[in-house]
Amino acid sequence: MRSEEYREHFSKNFRLAYPVILSQLGHILVSVFDSLMVGQIGTLPLAAASLGNSIFTITLVFGLGVSMSITPLIAGADGRKNYTRISLLLLNGLLSNLLVGILLFVSGYFLSPFISVLGQPAPVVSLAVPYLNILFLSLVPLMVFQAFRQFAEGLALTRQAMWISVIANALNIMLNYILIYGKLGAPALGLIGAGWATLISRVVMAGMMAGYVLYSRRFVIFRKFLNYRHLSFVHMYHIFRLGLPISVQMIFEMGAFSFSAVMIGWLGAKELAAHQIAINVASVTYMMASGFAAAATIRVGNQKGLGNYRAMRLAGNSSFVMAALFMTGSGLLMVLGKSLIPMLYIDNPEVIAIASDLLLIAALFQISDGVQVVGLGALRGLEDVRIPGLISLVAYWVIGLPAGYFLCFKAGFGVNGIWTGLLIGLTVAAILIYRRFRRLSLRYNYNK
Repeated sequence: MRSEEYREHFSKNFRLAYPVILSQLGHILVSVFDSLMVGQIGTLPLAAASLGNSIFTITLVFGLGVSMSITPLIAGADGRKNYTRISLLLLNGLLSNLLVGILLFVSGYFLSPFISVLGQPAPVVSLAVPYLNILFLSLVPLMVFQAFRQFAEGLALTRQAMWISVIANALNIMLNYILIYGKLGAPALGLIGAGWATLISRVVMAGMMAGYVLYSRRFVIFRKFLNYRHLSFVHMYHIFRLGLPISVQMIFEMGAFSFSAVMIGWLGAKELAAHQIAINVASVTYMMASGFAAAATIRVGNQKGLGNYRAMRLAGNSSFVMAALFMTGSGLLMVLGKSLIPMLYIDNPEVIAIASDLLLIAALFQISDGVQVVGLGALRGLEDVRIPGLISLVAYWVIGLPAGYFLCFKAGFGVNGIWTGLLIGLTVAAILIYRRFRRLSLRYNYNK
């Protein structure tokens, strides 16, 4: 009976997860193709892309964290058939996301010149700042897209965002080709061209997702409160109360990878370029695993709203299994392609050799990465967001980064030492987050 139950949960998880996986893949492929195409014009632009994306990631995940709070709130309300609350969450979630996007753009734009204090090579900084400013501007349409996307995912509608992401990613690749290399009469803008391509594709994404939610017949019942008279500080408070701890947790995690890039920049441009290649590949598998995490959030939140705690626990546990299996396969592909993959980015033999070693370390932390991201998704479904933030702080900033610094600069392992520190941090996070979900889900069963 138990195996049959798990098979049912595997099926339901997969139906929710695969559109999110493809949608998340579309997001990360924007960065992947930026790096692939920028790498063709030299090591310095690729290093600048690494520095810019590392800093941008910190602001990006803050915004994503706020938007992610919408999904479990709506999933829970949907489980209770509270359509009025869903309508108010749509309106107030949209306004909250828009305000956060504008705030992040303005603050990022005025703070970007100060990245020169991070001790990075001056030519890299001069290329990174204008590119970074365009990425900051792209946060505004991206946050609008996220508001509508998280609303739809809370209702278990995940395919539409997938197709919109696929279309936007294809547009980004085409614009990259035109604007980076100066094709079809356009000027050759290099790295800046990649930034403009990202901005334009995100504007298109936001417009398409907004059109789907605002004009589709299936959402008519949820559009009755879409006017300023129903703006509610109570609902915005609930969104930020749940979203800000998610943002903090994500900043602790992604910030660790971003600060690792800063430390690697102290070693030189070649090491930074190699880091960009390896982190690009690892980000692809991470974002795909986050599809299983999104499914876990939706299904755990929905079953919690229904009061079906046994199914809630099985939904979470089955997501752990699926993510671990997927990430095992991803790790094997990294091992097999460790020498070939870097050649797709650049033709510098030294950079390729460094990146090959980093991909081996990335392969080792795949399972840990998958388990921790799914665990975070399952805990969001339980609306448990504060303790996971503390776990991330300890795992990455108290254990992982200090270990990486020691292995790199004291033990003499160089960039491999920093990545080994990331491996340690991810493993600690995975163990603690899984234990947290197991304990909380059992508590719900006992209190039923």
